[in-house]
Amino acid sequence: MGNGAIRRRIALGLAVLTASGLLTVAVPTEAQAAAHCPGRKVRTLPFSTGSVVVYKRGGYICAVTVAKKPGAKRKMSVSVRARGGRPVVDEGRYTYHAGPVTVHAGRRCVWVKGKVGGPSVSSGWILC
Repeated sequence: MGNGAIRRRIALGLAVLTASGLLTVAVPTEAQAAAHCPGRKVRTLPFSTGSVVVYKRGGYICAVTVAKKPGAKRKMSVSVRARGGRPVVDEGRYTYHAGPVTVHAGRRCVWVKGKVGGPSVSSGWILC
């Protein structure tokens, strides 16, 4: 293989890497949350500093709290509780998202909560 062919392959490889990097930066927050939870999106619970995105697959419910403005680490949390069960919680200091957390709900209702900084959201019983 000649020098010209090698240079073309290297240029093509760099172009692909650059394009994939740009796509990663340009992906909306809910799409990035989808990378963490399997299934289909069934609910988005917005609040002033972020949103909780809820997914369902089979009898499983998965949720992620996503910050509206990622950056410095701050307190975030997400929890999912199936009716009659204990909540599954992820809480800590994160820059972008808390979770994912997953529970097996079967056909039971779930209660989802999320928090970024001070503001929060609580769903009440949903997906019954």
